[in-house]
Amino acid sequence: MERRAVQDEDRPAIAEFIERHWHSRKIVTRGTAYYPHEERGFIEWRDGRIAGLLTFVVHGDSMELLTLNAVPSGHGIGTAMTLMAVDWARANNLRRIWLITTNDNLRAIGFYQRLGFRMTQIHIGAVDKARMIKPEIPEVGEGGIPIHDEVVLELTLQPVIHAAS
Repeated sequence: MERRAVQDEDRPAIAEFIERHWHSRKIVTRGTAYYPHEERGFIEWRDGRIAGLLTFVVHGDSMELLTLNAVPSGHGIGTAMTLMAVDWARANNLRRIWLITTNDNLRAIGFYQRLGFRMTQIHIGAVDKARMIKPEIPEVGEGGIPIHDEVVLELTLQPVIHAAS
């Protein structure tokens, strides 16, 4: 097992991984298209394959998580990737981490809340609009739930206080 920051030589494998898990190399959040294989992130390799991947972008003093995948799920890989992102954000003096998921993704909503994230916004109909940019987005998601809305989750970071020497 090797868990580390994404490097340039990882990008072709990441592009294929994203396409396999997200039905496209492109993702859309708040009407903006991103190509996660071109962004920063953390990766976990096991037996020559990607077992975990988290990608993100930085906007000012905030980190937006773009993607998180763990294969297989339920083994702590996603948690480890997210905690790496939190550590990186703190080390880079960011004030918050946020992400968008879809209204059907109840498992992810619960996962992030267990890690301290809070639901801060719901963008009604945002996924319907995103389908104009990325028509591959399915109409129906997990558990047969129609996908229409974006749910924003956010973790506020406390500044790191260094003890005086």
